[in-house]
Amino acid sequence: MVDVFEEVDEQIRSDHYKVLARRYLPWIGGVLGVALVVALGVWGYTRYQLTSAQNASVAYAKGLDILSRADFEQAYSAFGLAARSPSRAYRSMALMQQAGIRVDEHRLDDAIPLFDQAAKAAPNPVLGDAAGLKAAYILMDEGKLPDAEARLKPLSDSKRPYAAMALEALAMAKLQEGHPNDARSDFVVLSLMNAAPEDVRQRAQVAMMMIDSGYLAGVPAIVAAARALPPLPPSAEQVAPDQGQGDAAGPDSQTSQAGAAQ
Repeated sequence: MVDVFEEVDEQIRSDHYKVLARRYLPWIGGVLGVALVVALGVWGYTRYQLTSAQNASVAYAKGLDILSRADFEQAYSAFGLAARSPSRAYRSMALMQQAGIRVDEHRLDDAIPLFDQAAKAAPNPVLGDAAGLKAAYILMDEGKLPDAEARLKPLSDSKRPYAAMALEALAMAKLQEGHPNDARSDFVVLSLMNAAPEDVRQRAQVAMMMIDSGYLAGVPAIVAAARALPPLPPSAEQVAPDQGQGDAAGPDSQTSQAGAAQ
């Protein structure tokens, strides 16, 4: 009798397991299928990012190589390939290189949007704020102070990587606008800012003394007069491009490369 009861009990358990299997196996299979799809998707996306970064690296390196030969338009095109990469770091750096080329060509109206695009594409404030700061410097040189200040104010926040340089540029913009007292307030902050580089603090102290002495009161008029001057005549290298062309191109090439690295 004991064997009979054990056999019946085993049969009942077997039927129960079959019922459970029919009820839950489809769900378990679905969950495993979803997990497999997710795992494959993550692997595919990671692989795509790695391949994209490698392609962008090759295009960026090619752009630097061409730029070293002072072939600006070919370099601009090579950087354009990197600028279309999903890699935000290479996209931002390539856009800054393109902007640097346009600066060297004195096409400032083309350079500023490229710096703005580089700032938006940047994966971190170190790259993004560098691009924004360069755009602001160009706008200041062009006398477009409201546009420059609009870019500099967020960059001057104490938590941003180039806060000291942005605040210094803001103070200089205020001097150009004829607001020395407002500029002095910024220079006071700079002189007390522990995170500011020593040379920036020293310049701030000198600027405060010059404002107090009234020496900088004529800055707006001086800047306006400088902008009204006719353009400089072409240099000897520009007049005779066939002579020393390789040497003459060197500093321009270095300027573009240094612009994106800063």
